[in-house]
Amino acid sequence: MKLLYVLPLVCASLGAVLASPPATAQEPPQELKMIAHQAVEGDAGAQLLYGLAYLEGRYHLKPDAKKAAYWLLRAARDGQPYAQMEMGKLYATGTGVEKDPGHAVYWWRKAARAGNPEAQYRLGKARLEGFGVEKNPARAVHWLTKAGENGNADAQYLLGKMYHDGYAVAQDNELARDWLSRAAARGHSDAINLLAVVNDVLKYTTMVYQQSADVLKRKAAHGDPLAQYELGLRYESGAWDVTKDNKKALHWLSEAAKNGNRHAMAALAHIYARGELGVKPDPQKAKYWQEKSRPK
Repeated sequence: MKLLYVLPLVCASLGAVLASPPATAQEPPQELKMIAHQAVEGDAGAQLLYGLAYLEGRYHLKPDAKKAAYWLLRAARDGQPYAQMEMGKLYATGTGVEKDPGHAVYWWRKAARAGNPEAQYRLGKARLEGFGVEKNPARAVHWLTKAGENGNADAQYLLGKMYHDGYAVAQDNELARDWLSRAAARGHSDAINLLAVVNDVLKYTTMVYQQSADVLKRKAAHGDPLAQYELGLRYESGAWDVTKDNKKALHWLSEAAKNGNRHAMAALAHIYARGELGVKPDPQKAKYWQEKSRPK
């Protein structure tokens, strides 16, 4: 009778033991213990890993942005470029630290100078947009180019788009295609889509350039801005199969500009500034067309 009475209690106790996880499952993984030990000892690489573990919830750690910032800052101060780049991101978004765009740029600059491609991209973009630092398109292109040459697909795409749009750089579809091709090869979806557009434009522009004056005149009369621009240039120079004619050159360049051709707008700004094609110098018109030619 006693055995029958005790047996259910034993079985219940055994079931509880089997159902509960082993004590070691609650302990940090051995790899995390090693990282933590080396981080405390001052190893910048381990501090970076420990910070990323807290930032992303690795090794079963609960994500903790403040602890992540603590360890990443230690690594960044010890000169670890990836930690410097990550600290810039934390300050840019206010994650685990108080948001401070200027401090973000400070860390990106350090990491960029150490050769980190993502930091170079982020520093270039900050220079382009005036985020935490004064706008400086020339420096933006400098850092974006470095990032692109170092394989950063976002920088390659942005450079391609800038050359395509003529934003902060001279419009150049060949350079646009080159940078977009690099980004597309890395699987950048936006670059793949824009590259298709650029290839179509290059193909069409080449066709326009090779067309006869009669074909251009017909297209220009129907409102084709590329044909109008090309026809205006031919009348301006008297090249190929037309006779030089300042009035017709000005007419077609003006029509192309009105229809949105930025090259024609820039040409008109130059013409009115210098008083070419038989017009008197007109600073107001020059300024108007110069401003219109800039990408929005």
